[in-house]
Amino acid sequence: MLIHPDFDPVAVSIGPLAVRWYGLMYLAGFGLFFFLARYRARRDAWRGASYALVDELLFWGVLGVVAGGRLGYVLFYKPGFYLEHPLEVFMVWQGGMSFHGGLLGVVAAMWLVCRRHGIGFLRVADFVAPLVPCGLAAGRLGNFINAELWGRVSDVPWAMVFRGAGPEPRHPSQLYQFGLEGLLLFVMLWIYSARERPPGAVCAAFLAGYGVLRFAVEYFREPDDFLGILALGMSMGQWLSLPMALAGAALYVWAYHSAAKRSK
Repeated sequence: MLIHPDFDPVAVSIGPLAVRWYGLMYLAGFGLFFFLARYRARRDAWRGASYALVDELLFWGVLGVVAGGRLGYVLFYKPGFYLEHPLEVFMVWQGGMSFHGGLLGVVAAMWLVCRRHGIGFLRVADFVAPLVPCGLAAGRLGNFINAELWGRVSDVPWAMVFRGAGPEPRHPSQLYQFGLEGLLLFVMLWIYSARERPPGAVCAAFLAGYGVLRFAVEYFREPDDFLGILALGMSMGQWLSLPMALAGAALYVWAYHSAAKRSK
């Protein structure tokens, strides 16, 4: 059994100004996107991507992640509470972000950029998809530092006691997600996208890969106490990830089927 290091969630404090580790993790995720996107754009003018396009995708993507992540949490997880306390929707510093909502926000941001530049949506989605897992990895490290979103009670040797979670040791599920949805998915997509693929195939691989990995890791993560286990014994995270995985699989089949038809 291990004990969570009990990090101070505040990384730097200067007078009334407090810089939190979780915010720094978001900044690290956006920074990784910026440098990796520019590297790929510089290396082979990846699908015609330019520095200007990367900069614009990052700007609107940041807005999409924050706005979509917050609205997703409000609508998917606590709609009743925020309906009664609407002003708290804007209190992002109190916590409460949803990956699936953030993904929808990024999709909206990409759609806007595509309209402005007259670029095909799937082309841009294939460029962005391999870069997203780095941000996910950074976010899960932030969850671990904050000792939040811990796992279910377990007796595995690496189970950990988290502050605020009682005396029972639990799966460090934040680290599972860091390794699977972050590092593993990044490596797989980076390698897969290094060669020319049918339009939509890389984006489809991300959707299916994340959906499957998140669905699996939810069995080790403690469900939100205000929701618990939902229908068919699945958590909210699993219910949101299942259609994502299915949509990714369908898009993958469509991408290769369409490419085969065009080659005839």
